[in-house]
Amino acid sequence: MMDVKILPSLLAADFGRLAEEIKRAEASLADAIHLDIMDPHFVPNISFGPDVVALSKKTAPGFYRNVHLMMDRPDLYIGKFADAGAETIQIHIEADCDLHDTLASIRRIGLRNALVLNPETPIETFLPYLGEIDEALVMTVHPGYGGQKFIEECLPKVEWLRKRMPDLDIMVDGGINGETAVRAAAAGANMLVAGSYLFSKRDMALAVSQMRASCADGGRP
Repeated sequence: MMDVKILPSLLAADFGRLAEEIKRAEASLADAIHLDIMDPHFVPNISFGPDVVALSKKTAPGFYRNVHLMMDRPDLYIGKFADAGAETIQIHIEADCDLHDTLASIRRIGLRNALVLNPETPIETFLPYLGEIDEALVMTVHPGYGGQKFIEECLPKVEWLRKRMPDLDIMVDGGINGETAVRAAAAGANMLVAGSYLFSKRDMALAVSQMRASCADGGRP
């Protein structure tokens, strides 16, 4: 079984103390910070932009920055987020752009790319892109808001990806807590995004450690 990486989602942080929250996530020994960038067309919400990615880099320069673009036209903003300090840029398969070109452009500037799938989108839509991605992200909630309930029916998509791409980094995001993390890992995910669950903990480091341990014990080898 692959080692499981844990990524606190900054969307669930206290926005009045973002720098402190970034430092708290880094001190928890999580593997990266996950930054959800939303436009109000692709999802029914607005989060933050490149300045928060830049703040994350300034506050914790050694803490890996995983940037999830929930945008209709992510291709128009790749350079801005790269300049702000993104290290992985994730784009949606449902986005309104040339995915092949956009995935290639992310790699061309030296970053990791990832393709994201919403709950209602068939996993087979990934087939044309499997050779072009560094990561896949399977959403287990409808994107736009934190704190939603985990959609169990999305896990077969993780299994489908793992069967076809044994070495691919597969991330799950949405409703991840101590219990659903184990189910996601058992399905084949090796990267887990947890927002409300981790940021609500007084001792985030303990929660991160326990999540890693439970996935190692309960995940399928």
